[in-house]
Amino acid sequence: MLTAYAACREQYVTPTANTLPTCEGAIQLAMEETPHTIQGSKCLIIGNGRLGSLLAHKLQALGAHVTVSARNARDFAKIATAGLPSLDTRKLAGHLSGFDLIFNTVPAPVLGAAELSELTPPCLVMDLASLPGGVEAGAPVVSGCRIMHALSLPGKVAPLSAARAVRDTVLTMLTEEGIL
Repeated sequence: MLTAYAACREQYVTPTANTLPTCEGAIQLAMEETPHTIQGSKCLIIGNGRLGSLLAHKLQALGAHVTVSARNARDFAKIATAGLPSLDTRKLAGHLSGFDLIFNTVPAPVLGAAELSELTPPCLVMDLASLPGGVEAGAPVVSGCRIMHALSLPGKVAPLSAARAVRDTVLTMLTEEGIL
């Protein structure tokens, strides 16, 4: 039964419903938690999925200098088409100094001691990914830099939108299963 539920969940749950409030919440936190404006900031977005690509678009619209990291040719092509510079997520070491904001969307450790040692104060790393997140547990951080785990943003910044997304997903699942 659990396997059937997992398959059903994978088929119907689309992260797009909560992508926008997560993106808006991340930008809100970045504005609140940094001493500078988004405009002119050097931002890295790790991961070019639904959230990463939307966040890149919104930050670019606010005047940020956005770089996006990815792992595959398809994502690199999307990033290039958007006119943005890119990095390889598997090879971030040696490329992280100078970023003001780093947003991680990858739910697997991609930022370890080697990567975090390159940060330039007052860099803020905002981990938006589901647990275990993208920052290696216990990895030291350069003095003056911070890591913020920003989980459950849709419910915190847009509870009505988040509730509607859950309701719509459940109704879709029940309808497709013939229960409604």
